[in-house]
Amino acid sequence: MASVAAFVISFASGAIVRLILFRTSLPEWFASRSEITTPLTSWNRALEGVSLRRNSISPYSGDVFHETPLGLRFLDILTRMFPKHIHLVFILVDMLSGLILVWIASHFKQYMLEKQIRDLKIYAADTKKVILKSKQLRNVQIYVLLVHLFNPYGLAACLSKSTAVFDNLAILLCLFYLLKGNVIMCLSFIAVSAYQSMYPIILFVPAAIHFYKKKYPDSQSYLCGAAVWYYLQLATVLVLWLITLLGISFQLEGTWSFLQSTYGFILTVPDLTPNLGLFWYFFTEMFEHFRTFFICVFQINAVIYTVPLAVRLREHPVFFMYMLIFLIGIFKSYPSFADVALYLSLLPLWTHTFDFMRNAFVVCCMFLCCTVFAPILWHLWIYAGSANANFYFAIALTFSTAQIFLVTDLLYAFLKREFYLLHGVDQKTEDGKPVQVILD
Repeated sequence: MASVAAFVISFASGAIVRLILFRTSLPEWFASRSEITTPLTSWNRALEGVSLRRNSISPYSGDVFHETPLGLRFLDILTRMFPKHIHLVFILVDMLSGLILVWIASHFKQYMLEKQIRDLKIYAADTKKVILKSKQLRNVQIYVLLVHLFNPYGLAACLSKSTAVFDNLAILLCLFYLLKGNVIMCLSFIAVSAYQSMYPIILFVPAAIHFYKKKYPDSQSYLCGAAVWYYLQLATVLVLWLITLLGISFQLEGTWSFLQSTYGFILTVPDLTPNLGLFWYFFTEMFEHFRTFFICVFQINAVIYTVPLAVRLREHPVFFMYMLIFLIGIFKSYPSFADVALYLSLLPLWTHTFDFMRNAFVVCCMFLCCTVFAPILWHLWIYAGSANANFYFAIALTFSTAQIFLVTDLLYAFLKREFYLLHGVDQKTEDGKPVQVILD
């Protein structure tokens, strides 16, 4: 484990860098960037919603504010408490997220080593090269902290005061309590995440599998009567949490109109402001009578991978949850760099699979080029008038492709390592020639 001094220096450096950057013009520029803030997470829109509420006007009567009622009250409290120093709240949230990531890494190390000990009996004999050793996870805590604190995507989200940092915090707490084994708290933060942005509801699937396996470690089936009954119990708890949150929201607003401005807005995608997602360009060009069909297709695409991943990764629910967090960040209707920051911060947890990845250099180059060229092509399109929407969408499509390459490459690396553990590293044909393992 990294020394305490390393953690203190990392936290202090991260906070100082943010304090210095907040005194520059970068926060204002980042807040205007469509890659960083969306209609759902824009701080300027949040302030407008708070202002409307203080003037006894429903913020949901227009098409500007799309936070939930509880989110609205929370932001109202923050702006009252820190009217001139709200940036300190975002720095504090980033530091808190970093601390939770350190806790996640600590529990993850213990979880992986304990799982390996349980599975040793089914591993092949010649797996010494790929067996997980304690020293391989020794520095994971400091890695995830450094990636989080100095990740340019995370810095941009913090400096722009994107409200997505609060959503990311809730998802990190989901994963933390999953690894810690606290069922109620894990489900409660899944409910909070789903209440805020809908898509994290699918995180219930890996959580249910994980807690079922933890309660019945000797069970050989994930769809037996006992398993289904246990899933239903957990689903009931989750639904009760959601009903409670929605009920409180209704009591605060006195109407259900907020549903259309929050979840309806996410599902129907009425705001086609360009971003790094896939929705805006297609639906700008779409004929209106095809819109409903393709909205369903695009939205289903964000959650449908839960089923095949549940089948293939049922023995690895923690990795399964990470895959879903990754896919949500790619296929949601209004993605931003804050989503990228979340899954990149968790990526060092899987450093033991990096040796099996094939496209790491290509993916890094794609991320770098897209990040640099996105604001340039935006300027050429909107301000210089020497480009058009196709240029910016090309970058958005390339960035989505880079993310898909990364997630599929990581999945390939994970499955290849698992294959070696179960079948041995030195695979050979009958005539003694080495076998090349490919992802089917």
